[in-house]
Amino acid sequence: MDISRFNDLDLADAAAVLRPCADIGRWIETILSARPFGSIDELLACAQNAADPFTEAEINVALAHHPRIGERAAGSSAEATLSRGEQSTLNLDGRIAAELLSGNRAYEERFERVFLIRAAGRSSEEILAELRRRLDNDPEAELAEVGEQLRAIALLRLDACFGRVPSS
Repeated sequence: MDISRFNDLDLADAAAVLRPCADIGRWIETILSARPFGSIDELLACAQNAADPFTEAEINVALAHHPRIGERAAGSSAEATLSRGEQSTLNLDGRIAAELLSGNRAYEERFERVFLIRAAGRSSEEILAELRRRLDNDPEAELAEVGEQLRAIALLRLDACFGRVPSS
């Protein structure tokens, strides 16, 4: 898709492009109301500003579409397809898979939400190290990190909608 086609889409179709990136109504509405965009970079800047910050309630809604790190997203939704692609390069051998499972459980017990991290461009070991590090965060610091990761994922996905290979 190119930016002029995105600008010309009706609201429902344009929202359908954005929703798999971050299913957050306010974020989608803010971007749609800013159309038309002169470039993809202008769209991405708007998306970044609209996501800064996501509220705790918005984060919790968006996390409903994210599987545990290290688990293959089920289904054929756009979100599941994107997630599988983002995690496709992870090496999930027995040890890593077991440690991620244990870490995910500890994280969910501590923070009552799924552990979210931008997997694209990261190794399994890096993700595991981040999971361990973030278990020591206080709830407020962790909420900020989750918001940052959600923004990064949303922007990577949005960039990919326009056929650009985002840098990790």
